[in-house]
Amino acid sequence: MEERIYTMSEVAEESMEEAVKTVFYSTDSTSGSIWVVKPGQTVACHTHNNSDDIWICIQGKGIFYPELGEEVPIEKGQVIKTPKGVCHGMLNTGDEDFMFVSIVAPVPADYNPL
Repeated sequence: MEERIYTMSEVAEESMEEAVKTVFYSTDSTSGSIWVVKPGQTVACHTHNNSDDIWICIQGKGIFYPELGEEVPIEKGQVIKTPKGVCHGMLNTGDEDFMFVSIVAPVPADYNPL
């Protein structure tokens, strides 16, 4: 039987050089990833042409980029919904790792850097 319960601390990977996205599941309709963004690291602004991206913030604080040049404070406990074709990215402004779960659907999701 396919795994259905995940412990984020057990699947998350990290790097001192750049934010790390670890895919922990993928089906024919959705994909789930855990991101670890160290202090000062960014998730570059980008879009997905055909997929929505939901971010569930589980640790830390930072700045979300809903559009290029626009900044919104974010923190653990928040959920961010980004429809297909809309800008999203973030910067960790805190002193601890910023972690969020990303659920993308439908898949496969393309990636368009801005």
